[in-house]
Amino acid sequence: MVKYEKRIIAPSLLSANLSFLYKEIKMLNESKADWIHVDIMDSSFVSNISFGFLFVKHVKKYVSKPIDVHLMISDPYPYIKQLVEYGADHIHIHYETCINLNRTITYIKNYGIKVGVAINPHTPVLLLKEIINDIDFVLLMSVNPGFSGQKFIKNTYSKIEDAKNLIISKRSSALIEIDGGVDLENSFFLFKNGANILVSGSTIFTDSNPKEVISKLKYS
Repeated sequence: MVKYEKRIIAPSLLSANLSFLYKEIKMLNESKADWIHVDIMDSSFVSNISFGFLFVKHVKKYVSKPIDVHLMISDPYPYIKQLVEYGADHIHIHYETCINLNRTITYIKNYGIKVGVAINPHTPVLLLKEIINDIDFVLLMSVNPGFSGQKFIKNTYSKIEDAKNLIISKRSSALIEIDGGVDLENSFFLFKNGANILVSGSTIFTDSNPKEVISKLKYS
């Protein structure tokens, strides 16, 4: 059973140096990072291609921390079983891509996997009211999905408030995860406003001391 803390840092491998991926994973294993975040894109829902599903299988061999998979793909349902077999610990699906959202959530949970629903910056949090008690995470995109290194969208703070109010009003136990543009300047305010999990890529992997950055993000 994975223990979840209130302040969780999930470095995104999308920004890692893939030429030295084993070293990057070793560094993350030794750091204060809690999870490893993996983005899977299909060039349809977002205009980019990242890792394939096999990437999760290979990463799983070396990581000592939960793998947090974010599916930025048009139709996630057919790939859930494969991702579970490859070692995903959490699977995030997008509200915008799931016609049968409840069915997909139930399908994931039936495998004993924690499930999150991600929403793009323009998607209102209120649309999650019917499923907020069925999910483990609300993943708020704080940039437009598809590319790392984008500028943080400040309206995310009000969406955190909306998510927090929805969770409280529905007596949900869902945690709030933020993905995009997270850095040392905004991490304190994100946690203070009610976020539980921060995904960060460029801020960590472009620094000369990524372990220190992870600690600063976590304890800001």
